[in-house]
Amino acid sequence: MRLIYCSIIITLSHSYLNAQVLNIDRENGQDTIPKNFGMVMGVDFASDKQQNDFIELSSSSELDFFLKNDLLIVLFGQVDMAFNGNNVIENNGYFMARYRDNDTRRFYPDAYLQYQWNGILGIKSRALGGINGRLELFEKTHIDSYAAIGTFYEDELWDTELDAYGFDVVEDQTKVRRKLFRLNTNFKMAFELSEKIDFAMSHYLQFPMNESFNNFDKPRWFMDSDLFFEVTENISFNIHYDHTIDYYRALPIDLYYYNLNLGIQLNL
Repeated sequence: MRLIYCSIIITLSHSYLNAQVLNIDRENGQDTIPKNFGMVMGVDFASDKQQNDFIELSSSSELDFFLKNDLLIVLFGQVDMAFNGNNVIENNGYFMARYRDNDTRRFYPDAYLQYQWNGILGIKSRALGGINGRLELFEKTHIDSYAAIGTFYEDELWDTELDAYGFDVVEDQTKVRRKLFRLNTNFKMAFELSEKIDFAMSHYLQFPMNESFNNFDKPRWFMDSDLFFEVTENISFNIHYDHTIDYYRALPIDLYYYNLNLGIQLNL
């Protein structure tokens, strides 16, 4: 069974650890002790006195419930906020729930619900729910890989009047409501580079399925990766990178958006 641990994330940059590669999907850190649930928590707070008080707060948490027959429920949440006095610089986050196999079956359904917001991009809310068929490509001692295909429905509300919005405002596109189905494909791989270093990566390629599929050729590609360096039994360094390339934006904003973070992780 995967080792689930409590951790505190101390970021070394002014960004937060925006990871959808869950700890349970890492390759290193396996444990044979039976558990009913496991938890991962991270909190980061920073305050800087400038002309105004600059305050940054970020937190992430994961709660994993191990069910009978090697099934798993994963609850994941992440919030990142930054203020310069009364001005909101950043307000991003999401909450997710998943029901899936605990990497024991060759093929099994993967159902999920998610709620998301991102003030910089103008996403006031994005609620989605869907299901995939998750296929094991290979599972070995120090490496595994999975692929999935399915569909989900998303309900989005975009608003350029959000305080943290980071792009130019077009007058006739201040608020956009969009509902659509998407074809969802996913590829995940995790492996050990050495006894002390492991790497996890996921790709999500999602195609719009609306209006007679006339926007099907405008996919959204989300890539998420983490590289972990174990220094001691209780201390690890982490390099995180993720990006989104979306050819079907509801607002006239950049196609490419990324996060790059360095962190220290304490395993308790």
